[in-house]
Amino acid sequence: MIFDDKYLEKIPFITREKAEEIAEKYPTPFYIYDEKGIIDNVETLKDAFSWNKGYKEYFAVKATPNPFLVNLLHEHGCGCDCSSKTELMIAKTLGITGDEIMFSSNDTPVDEFSYCDSLGGIINLDDITQISKVEEACGKLPETMSCRFNPGGVFNISNQIMDTPAEAKYGMTSEQIFTAYRLLKSKGVKKFGIHAFLASNTVTNDYYPKLAKILFKLIVKIKERCGVEISFVNLSGGIGIPYYPYQDPNDIYAISNGVKEAFDNILVPNGLENVSLCTELGRYMLGPYGALVTKAINEKHTHKEYIGVDACAVNLMRPAMYGAYHHISVLGKEDEIAVHKYDITGSLCENNDKFAIDRVLPKIDMGDYLFIHDAGAHGFSMGYNYNGKLKSAEILLKTDGSYELIRRAETPKDYFATFDCFDFYDELIKE
Repeated sequence: MIFDDKYLEKIPFITREKAEEIAEKYPTPFYIYDEKGIIDNVETLKDAFSWNKGYKEYFAVKATPNPFLVNLLHEHGCGCDCSSKTELMIAKTLGITGDEIMFSSNDTPVDEFSYCDSLGGIINLDDITQISKVEEACGKLPETMSCRFNPGGVFNISNQIMDTPAEAKYGMTSEQIFTAYRLLKSKGVKKFGIHAFLASNTVTNDYYPKLAKILFKLIVKIKERCGVEISFVNLSGGIGIPYYPYQDPNDIYAISNGVKEAFDNILVPNGLENVSLCTELGRYMLGPYGALVTKAINEKHTHKEYIGVDACAVNLMRPAMYGAYHHISVLGKEDEIAVHKYDITGSLCENNDKFAIDRVLPKIDMGDYLFIHDAGAHGFSMGYNYNGKLKSAEILLKTDGSYELIRRAETPKDYFATFDCFDFYDELIKE
């Protein structure tokens, strides 16, 4: 028999009893988010960067576009990083406007620039050609603008390749950046920012400090060559989470101290000590504090041992799309020895619809609840409706142990809603 000694190292934030209680009212599958974990995390992040008086986190709405969660983060000082008009609409509805919005988009329809400008949000330009498009869309350039930088090449830390910016569709080259700031200045822009995103989901304390050094050195050159002083540096996202139980989490204080060292060594001697820092984290903010809860409903014994659950890749597509690992706990069996090897599958007509392959877990009985960890970001938001499957409910576990529905589950009526222009619509929704 196989014993997985890592199985017990991730602890669910709900019990089987709580899952059963919730499922009586809101059947599985459902997403659940840990309010206390979210609040504690954002307060720790703010404390870590409190040495920079202008620091602000712009939560990456794309990661978890639920207004209740966005508002919870806003109540604790976060702004919104938006990448589309609908995400901007969420911010507007919550009363998040002005410089609490960072609009970092690409291949952007011009009307989205004008919509962002109407909210007073900060437009972060992905390409130099967008300058004229923003001018056209808004009548004139806003007084505050940011540019996205892509250094090209390969980005590595300690000889480990983290990502390949040269292959990324985002951002401007060094020479384009210099040209862009000169042009923006000539057209009346008064306040300038810079942004870069060079690696995704890094589990290392060295990523932000290395990125900061690159950007800090660049803004010194921008000041010298263009006569432009950058007011804020957006370190973007990229700080990841430990999906595997054997991984050590990032130390946000060590990360912040590394950034501060670069700040003190590069910016302060060049008269740029008033530069504000901002981040646009998504996965780091909510990933560990959300989970997909699903029930075992079928078992199959053929060439392998399969456990079929009532969720599928519609609810969490990262394992199917990327082969991504998400740890799984069997609620109520956390103390049992893991000796059974399973594929955990959904019901889509696709063979990659598996939450786990050859995963060693405690014995799973029909009706058991599986807690799929670290699904709080890029989980629900990436859902879709293949095979006519419907998206699940989202629930917030409150700090007092109660729970609140923050998005109801889809119904067939929702699925058929866009057929309302056809005669058969009324018949469809009767079922």
